Amino acid sequence: MSETKILQFGEGNFLRCFIDWMVQKANDKAGFDGAVQIIQPIGEELTVPSKILNDRGGKYHTCLRGIIGGKTVEEIEEITCVKGVDVPANVEKYAALPSLRFVVSNTTEAGIQYVKGQDTFPAKVLRLLKVRKAAGLPGLVFIPCELIEHNGDNLKKCVLQHLSDEPDAALQEYIEKECVFCSTLVDRIVAGRPDPESAERYAKQLGEKDEVLVCGEPFHFFVVETPAGFDLEAELPLKKAGINVVYTPDMQPYRTRKVRFLNATHTTLVYLGLEKGFTEVAQCIEDPDFNRFVRKVVFEEIFPTVALPEDEKKEYAESVLERFANPFAHHQLKSIALNTVAKWKTRCLPVVCDYYKANGKLPEAMMQGYEAIARHYDNLKA
Repeated sequence: MSETKILQFGEGNFLRCFIDWMVQKANDKAGFDGAVQIIQPIGEELTVPSKILNDRGGKYHTCLRGIIGGKTVEEIEEITCVKGVDVPANVEKYAALPSLRFVVSNTTEAGIQYVKGQDTFPAKVLRLLKVRKAAGLPGLVFIPCELIEHNGDNLKKCVLQHLSDEPDAALQEYIEKECVFCSTLVDRIVAGRPDPESAERYAKQLGEKDEVLVCGEPFHFFVVETPAGFDLEAELPLKKAGINVVYTPDMQPYRTRKVRFLNATHTTLVYLGLEKGFTEVAQCIEDPDFNRFVRKVVFEEIFPTVALPEDEKKEYAESVLERFANPFAHHQLKSIALNTVAKWKTRCLPVVCDYYKANGKLPEAMMQGYEAIARHYDNLKA
């Protein structure tokens, strides 16, 4: 197998169907020749999926399903670039790998934070960099995929906050001068495991039962905010591999468009959908009454808060609703519901505030979604 060039914090479905899928493309089509070592962000023992992935030697399949240009697409690909999964206690042993260059992550919206005295994800990064500097090795490039604003800047800030607890001027200089922290925007709906009927069909097609196969939509979009003078493509050839990636000094317009139209809508509809007995996003869109509710959220409440040309907004908004309606995605509402409070603050609250400033009232449909979230947490207390 290729040398380990990427350390990945997060073993979940999204990174395996997004970043690892991209790395595979870069290996196959652009000569990247790099392997990914995954680290579980939390836990002293490997999860069951992590153990399965290790038993398979890191190999698994992605299945991209959807409608493109009116035609059904279903493409299964084998991902062979992952070496395996390890626990966070062992993170330092990878720091001294001369081949290591990149760190990617998805530790949820709550993962990038500073908590004094706790082994947060940024604290793990600091441990990694201490060992790497001591080994006399070059700095690393960080490509976080957590869905928070300025994720790269915030990761660096939290790492330096942890460093301030035990100041080390030489290590701080190493981080400031030799490490690169890129902020990113990721866009692909990843449903995760296939439904039982599809899983059985894939097992027959592959000649094996892949219990860590992950399903996602064909659409993907990756925006990376890179500092002046740094050429990420030269080191990680994503564009050359055919990846829909944009390198930009300012990703904010792309982020606002995606987070508001796609993610804020997801978070608004999720508990209302669950209350109505739906289990998947496509069921919400298929229901006429719920469809009208979602369109009100998108076109009457979110649409006016996005400062982009009208035609561009309309095209993207309609594409989001088409993606929601993807009959093959099987995007589970219970998956979207994870960490809802943190998601609502980062995804929905800015929309609600902007709408209120412009109209002097709260957005009715979005507040119905908020009330459903509140009912859910009230029921947990009961």
